[in-house]
Amino acid sequence: MTALTPYRSGARTGRDGFAQLLRAEWIKLRTVRGWMLGLALAALLIVGLGVLFATGSRSSCMNGPIEVPCPAPLIGPGGVAVEDRFYFVHQPLDGDGSITVRVSSMTGQLRKPDVTPGVRNVVPGVTPWAKAGVMIKQSVRQGTSYAALMVTGSHGVRMQHNFTEDVAGRPGGVSEASPRWLRLTRTGDTIIGEESADGSHWTTVGTVRPPGLAGKVQIGLFAASPGDLTVSPNVMFGAATASRFAEVTAVMDQVGVRGVAAGGAWSRDDIGVTMEPDGVTPHHPGGLVRSGGTFKVTGVGDIAPSAEGMPVERVLAGVLAGLVAVMVVAVMFVTAEHRRGLIRTTLLASPRRGRVLAAKAVVIAAATFAAGLVATATTVPVGRSILAANGNVLAPVTTLTSLRVIAGTAALLAAAAVFALAVGALFRRSATAVIAVIVAILVPYVLATASILPDEASRWLLRLTPAAGFAIQQSMPTYAHVTVRHAPVEGYFPLPPWAGLAVLCAYAALALALAAYRLRRSDV
Repeated sequence: MTALTPYRSGARTGRDGFAQLLRAEWIKLRTVRGWMLGLALAALLIVGLGVLFATGSRSSCMNGPIEVPCPAPLIGPGGVAVEDRFYFVHQPLDGDGSITVRVSSMTGQLRKPDVTPGVRNVVPGVTPWAKAGVMIKQSVRQGTSYAALMVTGSHGVRMQHNFTEDVAGRPGGVSEASPRWLRLTRTGDTIIGEESADGSHWTTVGTVRPPGLAGKVQIGLFAASPGDLTVSPNVMFGAATASRFAEVTAVMDQVGVRGVAAGGAWSRDDIGVTMEPDGVTPHHPGGLVRSGGTFKVTGVGDIAPSAEGMPVERVLAGVLAGLVAVMVVAVMFVTAEHRRGLIRTTLLASPRRGRVLAAKAVVIAAATFAAGLVATATTVPVGRSILAANGNVLAPVTTLTSLRVIAGTAALLAAAAVFALAVGALFRRSATAVIAVIVAILVPYVLATASILPDEASRWLLRLTPAAGFAIQQSMPTYAHVTVRHAPVEGYFPLPPWAGLAVLCAYAALALALAAYRLRRSDV
């Protein structure tokens, strides 16, 4: 009797086997003309609609009856757009020195909607981020480096520098019964901010080293008030946002300055004040009323990052349409084999069913990312150039942020394609799967960003659904001390960019795992 030895192939089934699966799935994708045309259509929609939006967007500003180009945004030390308007009472400081002051009260007035048409409705009040205190600033030129210690309308004591940086001190307001002492001290290039409730016992709020504050600087008192932001219900669009005039007046005394010339005069500058069309009359000026050692400083405006300007992601208006095309291709990439009965042939060639689905996911993700990257890398620079040529004010954006928006949007498309593929493998019916993916990704995004739902409901949608992935497109940083409506309808997402994309990727991975489990358990 002859013993038979079972045949064992010398071919390795590891990486080589998966590479062959990838090659086979790529051949399937590229040989079906409709699928490749679908990916090309997605790219064309992103480019075409983005350029169309940019071409149709034109902007200009008015100087009285004269139409003029809108001014470019003011750029701060960190390269971001900033607002730098306040009333400054100051002296020159060359070398080390300090300033100490007691802030005994903050009052103000707010412009509210007119009750009687044509009659200004001005009421007493102070906005939450109205601010007054002491400052060391490189010069009185707008946008220069500074460090400031302040009391605010509703956020207690804060130490801020160079517009974007903010450190909290003690909470609570200020009044004649509960004044606050503030002190800024410069030693070399280091500035220390301290606060006190009695002028004797001091607590350090922060220590900073802003560039540009090592030589001759200006040291003094300031006051500023951003506009009164109101969000009112709107029957058609969910809510309407308005910012109205506001000013603050701070009473400061017990002023002590060290390091300046003895008996030096105080200079006054209404930094950033705008002029009426006559070019002479200030529009909403600040001011100073001094009585002995008491300074009553009134200011308007803000010292903070600016939310003005068109963000870079605005030219990617075609991504939603492109995403639909990508979803259709990804779903059909898997459902076509089930519909035609070809999935059995595929699984006979590669019995490890989970690997087949993984290979499909890698191929559709790579193809979608490539198409999306070409589209976004074309649309962003071309669209922004057209917007600028049409007089639109563009929000400044760093190179890294621009690259993140471009590559991140391509990754968003790729992750959505994998999610659509997995849903297609679960439902095995093209129409049902496409509708399910649209409901899961696009519907929550539209509901959250179209001002249909309350802001908090919109934020939860963009935390818990696959639509969180759109956060990767946000180019405007979120600053807590900026008086804007931080809502999805204004372009602000509740999750950081990469965290939002991670939520979409997690949904795609979960759906893919469920689809692989079903494929392994079914008889196809």
